[in-house]
Amino acid sequence: MSRFSKSTWVTTKDYIMIVFGIACYAFGFTAFILPEKVVIGGLAGVGSLVFFATENLANAGYMPWPIPVAITQYVLNLTLLAFAYRIAGRQFVIRTIFGATVISLFIGILQPLFPESLVHGEKFLSVTIGGILCGIGVGTAFVHNGSTGGTDIIAAMVSKKSNVSIGRMMIYTDTLIISSSYLLFHDISVIVCGFVVLFLASYMADMIINTTRQAVQFTIFSPHWEEIATAINNEAKRGCTVINGMGWYSKQDVKVLLCMCRKIESVTIFRIIKSIDNNAFITQCNVNGVYGQGFDEIKVKMKLRKKTDIQDSRIRPTSPEQEELLS
Repeated sequence: MSRFSKSTWVTTKDYIMIVFGIACYAFGFTAFILPEKVVIGGLAGVGSLVFFATENLANAGYMPWPIPVAITQYVLNLTLLAFAYRIAGRQFVIRTIFGATVISLFIGILQPLFPESLVHGEKFLSVTIGGILCGIGVGTAFVHNGSTGGTDIIAAMVSKKSNVSIGRMMIYTDTLIISSSYLLFHDISVIVCGFVVLFLASYMADMIINTTRQAVQFTIFSPHWEEIATAINNEAKRGCTVINGMGWYSKQDVKVLLCMCRKIESVTIFRIIKSIDNNAFITQCNVNGVYGQGFDEIKVKMKLRKKTDIQDSRIRPTSPEQEELLS
């Protein structure tokens, strides 16, 4: 397969998975959450607030019909994307415009089809199922460089500049939206159900996204360490570090291999080791993060030091003798 064909296939697969994730989100929202009159986070929650408020006005005869969730969501999505263009990047914005358009279409089509929840009479069960489906949808879209829009755009902008997880940022930005539903319904249970959806969706999104980012560390003891290290380099395309050690019981010098890899690659590492030395002593542990050299990029803001501060630090005396010479 040529490089162009491979790139086209990867892009096409990404868009297919983005559509799948968005469809999962829209189904969970319209079939389980919206019919229960629960306000969730994101622009879907803002759209829900507008829909319920205008529904009351329409029932009172002040409006011909309520404003659909899809229209409010789409207009606000385009507004947020205008701010995200420089920070999140052109490619993200293009895919998000695609995602925002598709999700508005799905919600616009599905909302009239579900006047009642599929789990009728079980409000908590409905929002639980809906929250899980929404989280799976958001996570799937993000893994394939897409977005359902809304507060996901804000989360993506923040994740570009810091190590705050997308799910955590969703919690911060969505809390205010859910809490504001009290002004409309004056019912604490609506807020509680909204937070249940928020935490379930955030947790599931992080689970889906971090599945491909979790890393493990291998410590390998084997007399065939050279063959194992070479095989890991060539077959698993991962590096190894050789550490000198000594077995205290045998008083013999040993070589210890230290290897980092993605969690989904751990089975490959085990197979390589066992195919060379079935008696190798191996330890495996999860690590919180691996950065650089083919893993994640460190995203932190560095405080710029003033030129005068650097010059002052160079001439600052470190002893009484130096202070006397500088005075």
